[in-house]
Amino acid sequence: MKINADFTQPVLVDAQQLDWIASPAAGVDRRMLFRIGDEVARATSIVRYAPGSQFPRHVHGGGEEILVLEGTFQDEHGDYPAGSYFRNPPGTSHVPAAKDGCTIFVRLWQFRKDDQMHIVRQPGEGDALETRNGALSARLLFRDEAEEVRIEEWQGNATVSVPNARGIEFIVLTGSVRIGGIHLGSQGWGRLPAGMPLEAHVGAETVTLWIKDAELMPLDVLEMTA
Repeated sequence: MKINADFTQPVLVDAQQLDWIASPAAGVDRRMLFRIGDEVARATSIVRYAPGSQFPRHVHGGGEEILVLEGTFQDEHGDYPAGSYFRNPPGTSHVPAAKDGCTIFVRLWQFRKDDQMHIVRQPGEGDALETRNGALSARLLFRDEAEEVRIEEWQGNATVSVPNARGIEFIVLTGSVRIGGIHLGSQGWGRLPAGMPLEAHVGAETVTLWIKDAELMPLDVLEMTA
């Protein structure tokens, strides 16, 4: 299966318009944003856990990056309310669940070979960053020599430009933006190849986004195995 697998092209997706697709675990459904592969895949998805559902224990062979969008995500290590961000490097495992239901944004099999950093950020955690024009705040979630991940809050009715030397991926958390004539509200997702700046016009209300600045598919990405 291939979904939005051409990294040379910009992709903007109103995820709220996508169908939910059942996963192998009862009560766990997905909206597929990017995918190369079948059940084991390089993938970016929005995943919804029904109340009381859980996914069987599994090992993150290619790493897992998660942002909690709604509700509280759980595993045997703790609870992660909306706004939590974490990186589970290759070789880690857990039993994900949601007693009261939740929705998460997940990136699988997209870690670099040398990336073994395990990070958990609870809501509001992360160092404050200098803001760009039109932004009210910026907070660092993760940074190394190859990528930077942040949460930014942009002022209503602003026009915001984000330079793009390596590649940009983002998801709208609250509010709305218009990019290239396409309206993206909550859970709107985009990916832009290097050299294509993110030029956004913010709606009337403040918008919050998760933004990753990194090569879209690095040459040293972990080789995918079954």
